[in-house]
Order: sequence, then structure tokens, then C-alpha cells
Amino acid sequence: MKLQILGTAAAEGWPAMFCTCAWCKEARRRGGKNIRTRSGAIIDDQLMIDFSPDAYFHEMKFGLDYTNVHTVLVSHDHEDHLFAADLGNRYPGYGVLDDTVPEALTVYGNDRVGLQINHGTQGFGGPGGPVQFRRVVPFVPTKVEGGYTFTALTALHDRSQQCYLYLVEDAHGKRMLYGHDTGLFVPETMAALRGVRLDLAMLDCTMGAYRDGGNHMGIEDCFEMKARLERNGSIDASTRMVLTHFSHNGHMLHDELEAAARPKGFDVAYDGVIYEI
Repeated sequence: MKLQILGTAAAEGWPAMFCTCAWCKEARRRGGKNIRTRSGAIIDDQLMIDFSPDAYFHEMKFGLDYTNVHTVLVSHDHEDHLFAADLGNRYPGYGVLDDTVPEALTVYGNDRVGLQINHGTQGFGGPGGPVQFRRVVPFVPTKVEGGYTFTALTALHDRSQQCYLYLVEDAHGKRMLYGHDTGLFVPETMAALRGVRLDLAMLDCTMGAYRDGGNHMGIEDCFEMKARLERNGSIDASTRMVLTHFSHNGHMLHDELEAAARPKGFDVAYDGVIYEI
């Protein structure tokens, strides 16, 4: 399984568009891994998790070809995780698709994701045909094209909708967890992960230097979450632990994050990083 993390920032990006805080100024000065776009990931160049306003930029910057994508798993309907209007570009008149392209791109998510898909594609005839929507059934493994099985797990995030984390397994039994946006994992999610060994786990580190645990996580929350997953039998010494989804409000730039995270066994993601699992 090849996992590429496309964007590693929270909703405002980093540096934020309209921000003069010290951490945005320093990110602009340092550049490199401190420049972060809105979050998303792609597995084997064919299964996406989240579809952000920066998805087109990611396709160009990283040399991707989204005509290969058959499935998009959406964690929740916040616009930094789903920019549905761009999916209209898969319809005739905008996208010209030959017979090498999957007939449909299927988007999975909650009811509000479905409403966003409706709204984003209504000018092209609505969902169906090139873009289809399927409502997620939480905690039920779902098989999709390419030999993948995903399971939607409950996230502790926006209380006005059901937000999801995603466990994805490929045809060879490799497993990864897309573990953000969320606070500390709820009991139902921990129960679903009990004894399920992960090859890689991505965790939310939006709050950086500060604890949260109820909507996002800071770095100390992530250390606690790692210990809980170890006790749960979900990770071991060979599991790749990755921090992602960072905000300037967390007040830790890339080098500071790495200095704190590496001794605890974590990688710090940056835009475009690839993990071979």
C-alpha cells in the first residue's frame, strides 16, 4: 500500500491567508515543510480520503492523475475536507473520460456530505453517473473497487453531524488508519479497533503545544492516544505513527514538532510525503 499525504493543515492552511501571527510569519520565512495546504490523502493513486479545496493543486504539484480515482471517503462535510463543486469537473463538458477511466467516482460519507455532493453537482445533473454518493454505515466493513475494504469509525469532532475516521485495508491485508479530525477516540471506536493491528496510524495534532482531546488533539493528547492504542492491541513497535492536520494556533512549526515527536516514536507529516506500507 502506498499512502501519500497530500495536505497537512487545518481549515485555514498554514500560513493562514489573512494572518499576521508570529507562527504564520515564521512559516513564510522558513518555507519548505512549514507550508501546509488543506488535508487529504490518496492510497495507491486510486482511493482518496477527503477532497479539499486544494485537491486540484495537489494533483498538479504531485503529478497525480485523478481519472484513476474510483473512491473518495469523506470524514465530514467541513469545506476543508470536502469541496464538492470541483467534482462537477468529472461531468461531460468539463471532463472528457475515455474507456480506461472508472465509470463512476463514488463518494462515501454522512448525510451532510450527501447534501454537499447534491449541491456541488446540481448544475451538472446531480449525483449519479460520473459522481455517485453512498451513505456510510458506521462500523460495517465495506468493500470497494481495487480490493480495498474500509470501515468508518466514530470521531469526536463536530457534534452537529456524524464525523468519521477511516480504517482502510488493502487486498494484501495492509491496514492504515486515517485518524483525524477528532479528539481522543471514543469507546465505540476503541472497541472496533481492539486487536486490529495497524501498519500505519495518522493522528490529529491540530492544537500542537496545547491539549484539547474533545474536538481535536495536541501533541500530548497524541502521546496519550498512542499509549491507549498500544494497550488496545491496535499498534506495536512496527506500526508507523504519523502526526498530521496542524494549525498555526498550535504554535509549533515543523522542526519543533519533530523535536518533540521523534523521541515518542512519531513522524511529522508534511505535504506530499509518501509512506510505503
